[in-house]
Amino acid sequence: MRQFLMLAAVHFLALLSPGPDFFLVARTSLTAGWQRATGVCLGIALANGVFIVAALGGSTVLAPDSGMFALLQGVGAAYLLYLGALFIRHAGRSGLKVPASPPVGAVQLGWGRATGMGFLSGILNPKNGLFYASLAAMLDASSAYGRLWYGLWMFGVVLTWDVLVAVLIGNPVVLARFARKLPWLERLSGGMLILLALGVLLSLLRGG
Repeated sequence: MRQFLMLAAVHFLALLSPGPDFFLVARTSLTAGWQRATGVCLGIALANGVFIVAALGGSTVLAPDSGMFALLQGVGAAYLLYLGALFIRHAGRSGLKVPASPPVGAVQLGWGRATGMGFLSGILNPKNGLFYASLAAMLDASSAYGRLWYGLWMFGVVLTWDVLVAVLIGNPVVLARFARKLPWLERLSGGMLILLALGVLLSLLRGG
C-alpha cells in the first residue's frame, strides 16, 4: 500500500505540470468547447495506456534480483532526477496564459478527430514512455493483478484529470488561479520526483 500511495502521488503531481498534452486539451476546450475536448482527453489517455502496458509488461519479464532489473532501476531513477530538476528549474515558465476573450465555437472539430489528435499528441511524446518506464522499474516484485491495478489506476487518473481540465479551463477565474499556483505545483512535483529517485538509488546501494 505504501508503494502504491507513493507512486500514485508522484504520478498525479507529474500531471499537474503542463506539457504538450495539457495545452492541446486547453486549446481545444477554449476553441471548440469542452465536449469536443473530451475526445482529446480520451486519445491522450489511450496513448498513455499504450505506454503503461508496455512499461509494466516489460518489467514483468525482468527478475527483480537480476542485474538488468537493477540497471533499469538506476536508469529510471536518473531520468526522474533529471525530470525533477527540470520541473524546478523551469517552474513558472510553461507559458500558461489567461485568454482575454476565448473564441467560442471558432473551430469546427469532430469528436473522433479530436480523439485522434489526442492519441497522436500522447503517443509521439517520448517523455511519456520514459516516465512510465521509470515508474515501472521502481515496482518491486508484484503479482499480475497488482500490476493490472497500477495500470488501470494510472490510466483512470490521466483520463479524469484531463477531462477536469477540459471542463474548467474555459472559466477565466479558475484558469487565472491555476496559473498563479502553477510555479509552486511544478516545484512540488520536481521535489517529489527527486525524492523518489533518491530513495530508489539508496535502495540499490544498500542492495549492492
